[in-house]
Formats: sequence, structure tokens, C-alpha cells
Amino acid sequence: MDAQNDSATSQFLLLGLSEDPDLQPFLFGLFLSMYLVTVLGNLLIILAVSSDSHLHTPMYFFLSNLSFIDICFTSTTVPKMLVNIQAQSKGISYIECLTQVYFLVIFLGMDNFLLTVMAYDRFVAICHPLNYTVIMNPRFCGLLVLMSWLIMFLVSLIDILLMKRLTFSTGTKIPHFFCELAQILNAASSDTLINNIVMYILTALLGMIPMTGILFSYSQIVSSLLRMSSIASKYKAFSTCGSHLCVVSLFYGTVLGVYLSSAVTQASQGSSTASVMYTVVTPMLNPFIYSLRNKDVKGALGRLLSGAASRP
Repeated sequence: MDAQNDSATSQFLLLGLSEDPDLQPFLFGLFLSMYLVTVLGNLLIILAVSSDSHLHTPMYFFLSNLSFIDICFTSTTVPKMLVNIQAQSKGISYIECLTQVYFLVIFLGMDNFLLTVMAYDRFVAICHPLNYTVIMNPRFCGLLVLMSWLIMFLVSLIDILLMKRLTFSTGTKIPHFFCELAQILNAASSDTLINNIVMYILTALLGMIPMTGILFSYSQIVSSLLRMSSIASKYKAFSTCGSHLCVVSLFYGTVLGVYLSSAVTQASQGSSTASVMYTVVTPMLNPFIYSLRNKDVKGALGRLLSGAASRP
């Protein structure tokens, strides 16, 4: 098909995870169930933290923000996929696709930044316990989250403005179940050199800087733990990091797995299947990891649910 300069009239085709019509009802039921579990689980975490005064601390403030981001992250991709399966359609308009890319970049980056900020919070709590309340004051915590939002709004806006200069063929096929930035650039009819350069630079910066911050925080935490003489104190201090370490491992492990496997195999369908891990599975598992490994969250959830059950 001919390339169109007026990309606003274009429609893309999301090929999804499978083109087998017999598999569509199963995929619809599976992803609807996972989406509902993700929303409900993260919503319960937010309600538990906000309703329990014992959880009004920096660690749980960041956790509730992470749960909110996970709801938004999954809501950017799964509902459109479910609508397309139900309508037996693969179409997504250019504007919808651009909007999806914009919010995906924001929420993926926010996940990244929040995990870094949570690692810093644990570093201050363990390595500088006497100054914890002074350093991690509410104003500073709010500023960290606000700065993360502003950075990601700007980064995502740069990606979208660069995408606006590209042209696409009508009915361009995207071998994915959502509009991923790299896949969109591969499908463009015009030159994407500048877009790719900017994308790689921003990805490197937004990936390496937070990861370096997490590694530094935990290296200091381990160093501090080794200096403790009491085994009980070591266990108590490090137990507060357990849930965060699980989430960090799950998030970075799945993201790196997706991009390393796609770089090696160049299999778009395999990449889209692997992307399910960090876009759907990880946000779904995060509430369970924090609630099952954290007695404070379990207690708050118990009180929240028992209070809701006792109301007439």
C-alpha cells in the first residue's frame, strides 16, 4: 500500500499473540482474568495503605504509587486487546496507537524510577536509621515521585513528537498485541534513524541510571549488614528488602529477557509473547509478593476486608 503523509487517517493492524481463531476465546478469558486480578490486587494494596495509619510511611507511600502505576500500565494494553478479540478485529487507529505508546513509555519509566526510589528508601532506613525521618520526609518523598513523573512526561513527549514526523502505509501490520515503540518504528515507511538513535540513548539512560542506583543502594545495605554483630538484627533489617528485591528481579528480569531474546532471535511473535511477562504478569504478581511477604500489609488487608465484611 502507498505511504500516507497524513498519518492521522492511518489504521494499524495489531496481529496479537495468535491468529488462530480457535484460540481467541481462551486468550480473552485468560487476559480478562489476569486484568481483573491485577486491578483488584493493586487496588487492595492502595486501599490498605491509605486506610491504615501504621502504613503512612515512605516505604508504603511508594508502594501505593507503584500499585497505581501497575493498574495504569496494564490498563493501557489489555482492554484494547480484549475489545479487539471480542469484536474479531485487529484494527487500532493512528491516534490510539500514538496514545498507547505515550502512556506505555510513561508507566514503564515510572515503574523503573519507583523501584529505584524504593531501593534508596531501604538504603536510608538500614544505613542511616537515626536520620531516616529527617531525610525521607513527606515533602522529599513527594518531590521524588513528582520529578519522576515530570521526567517521564518529557521523555515520552520527545518520542511522540519524533514519531509524528514518520509516515506509515495504510493497514500497517504490527506483530504485537499493543503498540510498542520499537515495533512501530520498524513498521514506518520513512527513515527512522533519528528516532532509533534517540530511543536507544533514552533507553540506555533510563535503564542504566536507575539500575546503577539500585545496585549502589543494595551494595551499601549489604556492607552495612555485614558490620552488624547480631544475626537477628541482620535478618530483621534485610527482611524489609525481601519483597522489593523480588519485584526488582521480576521486573528487570522480564524486561531484559524480552529485549535480549528479541535481539538474538529477531522473532517478533516470540517477543510479543515474552512481553506479556512485564506488561501483564509482573503487575499482577506485585501485590501478592508484597502482601504475602509483609506482615504489616497482610494485617492491613485483613483489617480492611474484615471491616468491609462487617458493614451492613
